[in-house]
Amino acid sequence: MASGGSVNSWYSQRRPMLTAVGRLDKDTSGLLILTDDGHLVQRIKSPRSAVFKVYEAKLNQPMTTAQAAAVAKRFASGSFTLTGDLSPLLPAKLTRLDDHRVTVAVCEGRYHQVRRMLAAVGHDVVRLHRSQVGGLTLGDLAEGEWCSLTDSDLDLLFSSPVPDQ
Repeated sequence: MASGGSVNSWYSQRRPMLTAVGRLDKDTSGLLILTDDGHLVQRIKSPRSAVFKVYEAKLNQPMTTAQAAAVAKRFASGSFTLTGDLSPLLPAKLTRLDDHRVTVAVCEGRYHQVRRMLAAVGHDVVRLHRSQVGGLTLGDLAEGEWCSLTDSDLDLLFSSPVPDQ
């Protein structure tokens, strides 16, 4: 992968314009893909493609092993509906890392979805980080740095439909 510096130095002058695949809100860090390929954007974002986005969440209070098992079952059910939404969420995967940290893998991208999911089960998110999109991870890339994706990186994006957490 070729690496570079700050995205801001060339992003606004790029033609054709780059589009972010999904969003990260101001309180979320992590992997963000920029492209000028609209077909690629739709392929990654579409729930039909089953490209999971994996988020690491630090919680405001502990989640026990038993609580995590119950929450994981609710998230995976395909019948979990968030307040204000008309349709249930697609199945998602929760994995407990320790008392205050979990990963949540989702294949759709509703407004503040992971934060809202965890809040709905009584756990506010203190910090949220997208660590993976499909089989693609940040690797050794430091915060604020970028790299160009290779063909093998693009293959990784679609090689891992269900996260192995």
